[in-house]
Amino acid sequence: MIEYSGPISLFATTDLSLCTSEIFCFFFLSVLMLKLKKMIDLVFDLTLLYLFGVSGAVTVKPVMVGESVTLEIQRDGDIEWKFRPHNILIAQIGSNKITLHENVLNGSFRGRLTLDQNGSLTINNTRTTDSGDYEVINTTTEMLLDTFRLTVYAPLPIPVISTFLTPYPNTTSVSSCVLMCSVVNVSAASLSWYKGNIVLSSIRVADLTSVSLPLEVEYQDNSSYSCVVNNPISNQTTHLDINTHCQTCKENIREGPPGSQVVLISAAAAAVAAAVGSLLIISAVFCEKHRKTDQEGKCNLLL
Repeated sequence: MIEYSGPISLFATTDLSLCTSEIFCFFFLSVLMLKLKKMIDLVFDLTLLYLFGVSGAVTVKPVMVGESVTLEIQRDGDIEWKFRPHNILIAQIGSNKITLHENVLNGSFRGRLTLDQNGSLTINNTRTTDSGDYEVINTTTEMLLDTFRLTVYAPLPIPVISTFLTPYPNTTSVSSCVLMCSVVNVSAASLSWYKGNIVLSSIRVADLTSVSLPLEVEYQDNSSYSCVVNNPISNQTTHLDINTHCQTCKENIREGPPGSQVVLISAAAAAVAAAVGSLLIISAVFCEKHRKTDQEGKCNLLL
């Protein structure tokens, strides 16, 4: 930060004849050195600003896909617009002549850029690939004048709430219902469960992905729950109907998951078959052992 205070007129009133004592002279010279240091710092900061354009000001511009956005400036001299992080020249004004470089990046800006005489750049029909920093540079001094940080958000999907039919890890009670809220293909967004206006849990994603968030509720809970996906400029909400979603849970707890009856019958049949097989083996061993002692050569199986 450039900061300077105090009149430079200190030098105009400087009179070394005032140094009537060593203590006073020491104090006076200390003040003088402090003022000199502030002036040197000021000159140094102004030099950096002139040479390298260290302004530090960034204007944030969030928009939805398909919208138009104008990056407004009031130019003073010839300028050029560069798109970061590619550091590619996309537009410029020189000698009041406007030039658009729309074929860069495989023509991704073709037919979508407008530059007026004030230097303001308009991007029409925005895409997510337009997200990034746009820099305005004075072509004469090569000084950075402005930086705009554009973020283009895709439309958010509506969250889908589903019932978790299989046992979910770490559930606290058999009388509870476990639900799952899911969204697909989202980026730079947050997915949250709300109880009324209170956030119960939340997860944020940066890159394009699909994400789910569980919630455990009691069957008799009459509170208002909702699942919300949001980004800085939009949101989508799905409200939970416990009577509808958790009814499926209760039915599955009472009756078991689909096909559970078939599994139980199959298990019982397998157990009976194993018992019969074991009995046959035992009987065969018994017969073999006592075959020679049976005068008639017969063995009666105990079945």
